[in-house]
Amino acid sequence: MAKANAKFMAPLAPSDELAKVVGAAPLPRTEAIKKIWDYIKKEGLQDKTNRRMINADETLKPVFGGKSQISMFELAGLLGKHLK
Repeated sequence: MAKANAKFMAPLAPSDELAKVVGAAPLPRTEAIKKIWDYIKKEGLQDKTNRRMINADETLKPVFGGKSQISMFELAGLLGKHLK
């Protein structure tokens, strides 16, 4: 069994913008992505016609760098900018 990468699982502090979605407590990157997806599903922000696209609401727009829509492939990269 491979040992989990400690750096990958290290708790990171979310930015103020991201904290509005995932909470202010430090959390691993994987948990932040999971919480973002929970929020996207709860709010129905996945694009209806193109499921790979995520529509931003007022809470997510600052996290998405001001974009009103991003692809799910951009999500991890944009999230990285909000975790320290």
